[in-house]
Amino acid sequence: MIAYYAAIKYLHIFTVIVTISLFVLRFYWLRTGSAMLSRRWVRIVPHLNDTLLFISGICLVLITHFWPFSPQGAWLTEKLFGVIIYIALGGIVLGKRPRAGKTRWLAFIIALALLYVIIKLALTKIPLLGIV
Repeated sequence: MIAYYAAIKYLHIFTVIVTISLFVLRFYWLRTGSAMLSRRWVRIVPHLNDTLLFISGICLVLITHFWPFSPQGAWLTEKLFGVIIYIALGGIVLGKRPRAGKTRWLAFIIALALLYVIIKLALTKIPLLGIV
């Protein structure tokens, strides 16, 4: 699997970029009332991309042996909790439930800030909280 590390890592990075781009674009379309949100590909592609993102992440864990909930993987544990919170915020931002515009905006801004933290954790591999 070591031979595939670079390819899987770059796939992971690519899917992260696509996820962030689609998140921002879908929020823009939601705010502007665009009919693009009802397009079939807009409902399917984010899920396919996120599945690839998840699978590539698991492959990277298996290759690197950075296990969450371990001293060496404390940064990964924080990253995983960040991803879970990001998913919940994404549900608030893009969900079907009627919400106040301010609520969606606040969740969107917090989600983007959290994405920054998640990326920083991935790049530095230094936990922010230092909790194992």
